[in-house]
Amino acid sequence: MALSIALIVIVVGSVLFHLLSPWWTQPLASNWQRMDDTLTITLLITGAFFVVIHAVVIYAILRWRHRAGRGQARAAYTPDDHRLERWLIGITTVGIVALLAPGLVVYADYVRPPADALKVEVVGQQWRWRYRFAGEDGLLGRSDIRHVSADNPFGLDPADARGHGDVLIDDNELHLPLARPVQLQLRSNDVLHDFFVPPFRARMNIVPGSVTTFWFTPTQTGRFELMCAQLCGIGHHLMRGVVVVEDEAAFQAWLAAQPRYAAATGGKP
Repeated sequence: MALSIALIVIVVGSVLFHLLSPWWTQPLASNWQRMDDTLTITLLITGAFFVVIHAVVIYAILRWRHRAGRGQARAAYTPDDHRLERWLIGITTVGIVALLAPGLVVYADYVRPPADALKVEVVGQQWRWRYRFAGEDGLLGRSDIRHVSADNPFGLDPADARGHGDVLIDDNELHLPLARPVQLQLRSNDVLHDFFVPPFRARMNIVPGSVTTFWFTPTQTGRFELMCAQLCGIGHHLMRGVVVVEDEAAFQAWLAAQPRYAAATGGKP
């Protein structure tokens, strides 16, 4: 009896803690409401399984508990209950499909940006962020880890003329225009990082040796904290930054004031 009461308290307490918890997600500031919807679906399905499984366990404890002074029938041993196995396989399959299908649909759109998305390169390095925008030609120059140095932290290829006009942001603060799709192209100069802006519901691992991408559309102006969401070394807690979302005119004015690659290298990239 004590065990069944403890399980009831755990189930009721867990459900109430979730419903009354002050640690809800921050208000949404991008177009990814579907991320929240997917999370809600996951919580509902796993929550239902949590409650039902514990209800079955509690019922079994109460129904077949030992009663002193009464004759107790020995439980039947049925190691091969094919009917029960079919039910379990069917219910589990439906649950897994319900969990995975919405996420796969949303993720497919998450990595497929609109054709007019603004492309921004994000470079993660222990323990800071850097950003690069395309110049007037609209094309990002080639980069390679072999070119990375103290004078060229972005690793731009000096022989690629497309990169001479690239805008370099050697700072943890990133400015983005309001209501305009943005594709982030992420790469690392050293170890595994993760670009995460909680109000955007946007995050992606940055894997050394490869380029990962995702996109979003900022829907609110303001300053939003970004962070590295992968343990990347002793200074991981310092790898923070700010995303500033502003109107198009303010963004263009900020972008025009940033240095170009050719200017940063004295005109001789």
